[in-house]
Amino acid sequence: MPVIIDGTNGITQAGEFNSDSSFAFKNRIINGAMVIDQRNAGASVTITDTSANTYTLDRWYAYGNNASKFSVQQDAGAVTPPAGFTDYFGVTSLAATTVNAGDQYIIGQSIEGFNVADLGWGTANAKTVTLSFWVRSSLTGTFGGALRNSADNRSYPFTYTISTANTWEQKSITIAGDTSGTWLVTNGVGIKLFLGLGVGSTYNGTAGAWSGSLFTSATGATSVVGTNGATLYLTGIQLEVGSTATSFDYRPYGTELALCQRYACGSFPSGTAWGQNAGTTGAFSYIVMVSGTTAGFGVSMPFPVAMRASPTFTYYNPSAANDKWRNTIANADSASGAAVQIRTWGSQVTNYQVAGDSASQTCQVHWSASAEL
Repeated sequence: MPVIIDGTNGITQAGEFNSDSSFAFKNRIINGAMVIDQRNAGASVTITDTSANTYTLDRWYAYGNNASKFSVQQDAGAVTPPAGFTDYFGVTSLAATTVNAGDQYIIGQSIEGFNVADLGWGTANAKTVTLSFWVRSSLTGTFGGALRNSADNRSYPFTYTISTANTWEQKSITIAGDTSGTWLVTNGVGIKLFLGLGVGSTYNGTAGAWSGSLFTSATGATSVVGTNGATLYLTGIQLEVGSTATSFDYRPYGTELALCQRYACGSFPSGTAWGQNAGTTGAFSYIVMVSGTTAGFGVSMPFPVAMRASPTFTYYNPSAANDKWRNTIANADSASGAAVQIRTWGSQVTNYQVAGDSASQTCQVHWSASAEL
């Protein structure tokens, strides 16, 4: 029998069967158990980009409009996760930061419209959803977050309470579906989920009600970045249809990985962070056929799954700190990688080889592709 979660201290009593969530893939969040970290392979990432979201663990991004105020890491602090989980999303504050009115420090996930089309938001038939998760922090008090649409003109701020420091607690927030506004049901952004780490008054709204404003968190929420060394850990994040939080939707690792690869994938083997000079294992390669020429050659590159949209590419030299193919026989750089005929299902990676490339030598390059929302 499923259980009801009280929103404050976790599971409290047996509840009725939630038919709205009694199907596979009930969780609209991808990588809610934080098991996939293709880009960083568990390494810590300091959030320095103040103009765009930084993707960290798969499907999860972080943002701060002032650089180097917090870091993100899978399993930061090496604490024991709650029962039934092996990994978590860890945030660590790197300074005692004053949060001004227009500041935002957040983590979040944008859910593809195809994956929430059945909710009927923006219509009279909008369905109720429940957000649930496990959280642990060095701080106590009221914390905040929000749901928002792609146009950033419909927001639902919410709060949750952490009662005991450095202790895993399970939370649940039930949200009536929005009957107003425009909610995409395409491969664009269907719903944005934000969890605040320190949000200024401009982007804070009254918790528990839909608003026609751009909000990221709720008024009165605790600032994690306001305390140097403060931590906030999260796992088991689930967004499901219905007014009751049910058990976490565990999916096979391969299934969860494939869901993540719709938005980001690369040539690096599991356990290797994406970056320059990472070695040739998994790299794309071709054999030089013509010696002493700058002719172009291409390698067909199918993606592991069809991506959300035609992706953007980044190239990595396996043996140096640049984006060039590496001639592993001559131990020298060849030309830079370039993608042509980019499709959602694959592409070609070309190399306009340099004059020093000789016939029968091997050139290799790593790549990553991103179609994130």
